[in-house]
Amino acid sequence: MQTPWEYRYAFRTQHMSSSVIRELLKLTEQPEIISFAGGLPAPEVFPIQRFREASNTVLENFGPQSLQYSTTEGHRPLREMIARHISRFSSEVSADNVLITSGSQQALDFVGRLFVNRGDFIVVESPTYVGALQAWNAYGAQYIPVRADEHGMIVDELEAALRVGPKFIYVLPNFQNPSGSTLSLERRMQLVRIADKYGVPIIEDDPYGQLRYEGEHIPSIVALDSEYRGPNGGHYSGNVIYLSTFSKLLAPGLRLGWVIAPAEVIQKLVLSKQAADLHTSSFNQYIAFEAAKGGFLDEHVKLIRATYKERRDVMIEMMEEMFPASVSWRKPKGGMFLWSILPEGMDSSEVLKRAVEKKVAFVPGEAFHPIGGGKNTMRLNFSYSSPETIREGITRLGGTLKELIADK
Repeated sequence: MQTPWEYRYAFRTQHMSSSVIRELLKLTEQPEIISFAGGLPAPEVFPIQRFREASNTVLENFGPQSLQYSTTEGHRPLREMIARHISRFSSEVSADNVLITSGSQQALDFVGRLFVNRGDFIVVESPTYVGALQAWNAYGAQYIPVRADEHGMIVDELEAALRVGPKFIYVLPNFQNPSGSTLSLERRMQLVRIADKYGVPIIEDDPYGQLRYEGEHIPSIVALDSEYRGPNGGHYSGNVIYLSTFSKLLAPGLRLGWVIAPAEVIQKLVLSKQAADLHTSSFNQYIAFEAAKGGFLDEHVKLIRATYKERRDVMIEMMEEMFPASVSWRKPKGGMFLWSILPEGMDSSEVLKRAVEKKVAFVPGEAFHPIGGGKNTMRLNFSYSSPETIREGITRLGGTLKELIADK
């Protein structure tokens, strides 16, 4: 008898769906399509020569160790490097507060596995990162969206959401995906105080924090929370679980992310990781440590910033020239995305259909809104395409928008 698979799946699979972004990435396989859809780093900035040298060094000096099973927590020198980096910005963090994950998307899944029961509420910005929603939908999460503007989550509206009793607050404070907004220092401090008042943890997702192109650095929420609580012997024990990644700084193919959290939370996350994949690739961790050390990463990030700033500026210049006056957008101070708002009544999913006919793609904004809305918004990625390709792609997209608005 052929197994009727649909009756064998766990109930939670009913809440699992493919990411709209992953599906749209398939368009990039068509060479004639100019895609602003994916959140892809520029391959031109991958430090290939540095990786080649690091690989040779690792294999020559640490070959057996780098190819062997390892500890679940991760390669200790790499964890110590991350702890030192975070501690530069006033956080009290030790290696015992750090867990290496197979990309920060895995960390999001572990957060859901650890904290979310079916029906639990999570406070999120609206719009928010669709990958987080995808991770937590599988655990039956419900969402309480809090409005956001160009300065991030409107924290003044947060207290009402916290009275519902959510499991945690999820924010992307720096150059948010998808909106590009940055949570102001005042709101970060307010968020730390309110979370402490209600005893609710904050999940701080920070993949883009080092990709700032203008303005002053703003301390992370985990750093502000550490300051708020005062000295603790070099260990972090506050309200924040901080997530970040090497995907935007070195290369996404490494699949290396990390979590910073109180040691008791790290211990629980370690159990989740043991059940999932035992540990993150030993070899990739050795390579990342060898490639990043000696100040290389700080210097390399300067190249990434210069490259992406140029592409952001070209995209904005072309949007100003080619988009209809009724279409608006925000200028991000960093990151990889531009958020555009179409006239009321327009549906960006319908715009995408026409745009693909003209061989250009983007992500419709509705997917980033956890309980619906945002039909007239769209996300554009500027990091992946060359300036010349951006000019051509925005010309095509601008023509599409002009045609559709003229038809209304």
